Amino acid sequence: MISLNIKPDAKKDYIYRQIYKQLKREILLHHFLPHEKLPSKRELSKTLRVSVNSVNSAYQQLLEEGYIYAVERSGFFVEKLDTIPLSQSVPKTLDLDLIEEQDSKKNWISFSHMSVDRSIFPFDSWFACEHKALKLSRLELNDDSSRFPQGIYAVRETIARFLSIARGVTCFPEQIVLGGGTQFLIYLLRNLFPENALYAVENPGYRRIYELLKMEHARLQTIPLDRKGISFDLLKQVNPNVVYVTPSHQFPSGVVMPISRRIQLLNWAAQKEDRYIIEDDYDSEFKYASDTIPSLQGLDSYDRVIYFGTFSKSLLPGLRISYMILPQKLLKKYREKCSFIMSTSNALGQLTLKQFIDSGEYRKHIKHMKQVYVERQKKLIGELKKRFGASIKMHGANAGLHFTAEFDTHRPVDEIMVRAAKEKLELYNMEPYCLDGPYIYQKPAFILGFANLSVEKIEEGVDRLYRAIVH
Repeated sequence: MISLNIKPDAKKDYIYRQIYKQLKREILLHHFLPHEKLPSKRELSKTLRVSVNSVNSAYQQLLEEGYIYAVERSGFFVEKLDTIPLSQSVPKTLDLDLIEEQDSKKNWISFSHMSVDRSIFPFDSWFACEHKALKLSRLELNDDSSRFPQGIYAVRETIARFLSIARGVTCFPEQIVLGGGTQFLIYLLRNLFPENALYAVENPGYRRIYELLKMEHARLQTIPLDRKGISFDLLKQVNPNVVYVTPSHQFPSGVVMPISRRIQLLNWAAQKEDRYIIEDDYDSEFKYASDTIPSLQGLDSYDRVIYFGTFSKSLLPGLRISYMILPQKLLKKYREKCSFIMSTSNALGQLTLKQFIDSGEYRKHIKHMKQVYVERQKKLIGELKKRFGASIKMHGANAGLHFTAEFDTHRPVDEIMVRAAKEKLELYNMEPYCLDGPYIYQKPAFILGFANLSVEKIEEGVDRLYRAIVH
């Protein structure tokens, strides 16, 4: 006889769910024999004093999940099941090592180079463009994204036109591949080269790309920087198939690669078949002391530069819209090997971006951001010079949303980081970006981002930094 504890007045669960859960548990505990017949719906409803509909709903759910089976004109029977562990064997608490910190960092001041100031983002303009995209582009939103694995063509047309004007990039829309982040696009690109291809990356450099290539078991070599960017003499010695560079604002040092080094790189790539340069133009929109520097890709007459860009810095990081521009030879390989991969870039986000650029709102937004950021950059540099005097050296401050600073201090980096945390100061040192080998800086060096640092907080931020390093 089935003994179920049904509570008709229970607020948390419907009656049929109570019957379903308790019967499922009885079956999993093997309190029923395989192929044993269950009571009829009427019989069980009478026993439990519930409606036939409630019992029927419970039986139907068990039937759907495969715990019971039905025989016409005979009723419901229990399936033969192997023994499995029940839910009580699952740990009731999460391992301490797996718990994610939810620190709001209230009253902290941040020198983060990764965040931007969302308070100056033109949400109203963006929402208006989103509304227009919804109104005009319903077909694209309704289509299966497998129809445009590289991203919506009209969006790529807009990006191609914009890059031609803003960055001197020369490409057709067909060459653009949109994705939900640079890392994912690098992962796709890795599949277009031979397994034994040798990759060279700048050191110090962008650790996320370095770790991704390591995870993919790529042959990998780091190359130090000189005053012009990646060392050309060492590049020739390493002789890689692919070199990854950030020429417009080297990450994290801030070095801007001059035309002489750019020409050297392009000529080096042209000397052998299947040599390529990855140009990551991650924050090229922001140049303060002069006009924006044209892209390396725009100088390339050999079709050897793979151009990467993102809207994360100029819009919002959470929008996750990045792109790569493939040389035509690699585009053919991409179509052969990767055309089955559906786009990871949200269709509505793409179409809104198109409206945002076409309407002129994007250009207006960039102009406003430059005005805001140059004010913060000048204020921060001024306060640092005032507070630290000759004991600070700054590099790469005329472009991008961060620069690096070295400090003449007796305190080691680790001690400074601990003291900064006590001062409620979010600070990033250069050590994690030295990709292999020892720490290459003679003195403690830090990345100082100012995009999410309001002018009103800069003086206090520098004071906290001073207390962490000197006081």
